[in-house]
Amino acid sequence: MPASTAAPAVTAVTALGDARIITAAEFAFHPVPGGRTTVATPVSPAAGATHVTLHVVRIAAGESYTPEHSASEENTVVVFAGAGTAAVGEHARPVERGSAAYAPTGHVLTLSADGPGMTAYVWRTPLAGAPAGSDPVLHSSLWDDSTQLRGFDGTGQVEAAERRATMNFVFWPGTGSSRLCLHCGIQQPGETFNVHLHPDSDEAFIAFEGVGQMYLRDRWIDVAAGDVLYAAPGVLHGARNPHTGPTARRFVTCGGPSPYDPALYSAAGHSSQVR
Repeated sequence: MPASTAAPAVTAVTALGDARIITAAEFAFHPVPGGRTTVATPVSPAAGATHVTLHVVRIAAGESYTPEHSASEENTVVVFAGAGTAAVGEHARPVERGSAAYAPTGHVLTLSADGPGMTAYVWRTPLAGAPAGSDPVLHSSLWDDSTQLRGFDGTGQVEAAERRATMNFVFWPGTGSSRLCLHCGIQQPGETFNVHLHPDSDEAFIAFEGVGQMYLRDRWIDVAAGDVLYAAPGVLHGARNPHTGPTARRFVTCGGPSPYDPALYSAAGHSSQVR
């Protein structure tokens, strides 16, 4: 099976500024040497992000992909489409749409595609100096609702909506994640994950399912599945599903602040101490 690493260097990047929504139509995919796999990088330090890189990887059937420098950083991944296998070191598991994996520092992440291929969103951070989890959870799903944040009222800069969305904590300190987290916001029709900011963290999250709106800086912006939001530390952001009625469907987002923001866990009544 051909193996691939991170995307080749790209000389031109779209500046993120302190905040930006990058639609899926704007992704610039580039081939990975040695195969048919392609990678886009909508968020990265080269574009102005402080702490995090986000790749969108289209892995061709029968090929594999490993982020560059995977062993020296933390990685999380969400399968957006298709199926295959996610290996974290020697721990491999079949994955499909909605599956998630976490690779702590020292463990290489390798994604392999079956059938028609696989599209995955991969978060990377080289943050160092954090305590390692004693037995981190390596494989999960966006739909893992064992630990949740409900009724979040935001951080006070924007009036909170009354109908509030639920957030699943997929990878977080309670599952042994050192600094990089993965959360899943489930906005049912008419619900909002209220506007907030992270004082010390980059936020990079995606619209995973459905159509809805993301708040950025000072306004709500329409988005669809596959689109990406980037917000630098201190920039207001949120997500909502403004659609109601018999044809309305849920709007799902996923991602998280990097490094994780203890305030989110405090709001849910949980410790942010790494397990």
